[in-house]
Amino acid sequence: MNPTIGIAVILTVLQAAHCQMIKDLSACLLGQSLRVDCRYENKTSNPLTYEFSITKDNRKHVIHSTISVSENIYRSRANVTMHKNLVCLYLQSFTTSDEGVYMCELKATNDYTGNQIKNITVIKDKLEKCAGFSLLIQNTSWLLLLLLSLPLLQAVDFVSL
Repeated sequence: MNPTIGIAVILTVLQAAHCQMIKDLSACLLGQSLRVDCRYENKTSNPLTYEFSITKDNRKHVIHSTISVSENIYRSRANVTMHKNLVCLYLQSFTTSDEGVYMCELKATNDYTGNQIKNITVIKDKLEKCAGFSLLIQNTSWLLLLLLSLPLLQAVDFVSL
């Protein structure tokens, strides 16, 4: 085998081996809803598929997914939003019966290394409230607009004095 071709094959395999990686999984309460944030690093532009599930009573229950079929009991209560490097599960009307081990599973299309999986144990009484600042970070255009408008607001106050 030509050494140049061998190196090209190795580099291609190494690139495919690390297409995406889950960096962090966290959970918090947003009013009466549970929010589970699955942060990841994506090194490819390939579409991302996901699955959020819960394990309770030694049984896996799919809450929301593009990989498999969600269970009926969660379909009307769950939705998912995707932002750059963040997939968020929102589970409405969260109660103690929804406690368990939550799993985020991600897979990039044409990534042959397998799915990335991370778990978090969710207990209602131990959950913190979601910080308002983190909601702004999810939509950085609002944060940027606020930061850019501060000098204008200060100038208006100065002129009116």
